[in-house]
Amino acid sequence: MRPFESVVEEHGARVLRVCRAVVGPVDADDAWSETFLAALTAYPRLPEGANVQAWLVTIAHRKAIDVVRAQSRAAIALGDLPEGQSTLGVPDAGSGELWSAVASLPERQRLAVAYHYLGGIPHKATAEIIGGTPESIRRAASDGIAALKKVYMRDERRTS
Repeated sequence: MRPFESVVEEHGARVLRVCRAVVGPVDADDAWSETFLAALTAYPRLPEGANVQAWLVTIAHRKAIDVVRAQSRAAIALGDLPEGQSTLGVPDAGSGELWSAVASLPERQRLAVAYHYLGGIPHKATAEIIGGTPESIRRAASDGIAALKKVYMRDERRTS
């Protein structure tokens, strides 16, 4: 089994993109850290030949749910806001348009787009993670991408 450090190097950015798409940029770092802490503990028991990428995205999905649950119970902190938001793992970091558009998708479409297109997880594995059939996930991902294209095509026409 290869060193866990190489697993983090290979899949870290992808898992962060998935976390950002699922829980948003503010909580993504926490979900990412929790994902790799849990993965580090379980990694020695991972069967040889297992799909590490799908395994990590499954853990990230569960940790994202934990983050959302914790938010609903957490007190709202007051005080100074951070200087800026991290752009680590964010395509087109100069603009939050993509993340806003992804966040505005219905949950099933957002998860299907995040796991399949950002996480590189096949539709079958994505269906196992969020529930449903591979066909329903394929449709949700397709509908999500179509909705994103409409937003960008509309914006592109305005700027032309």
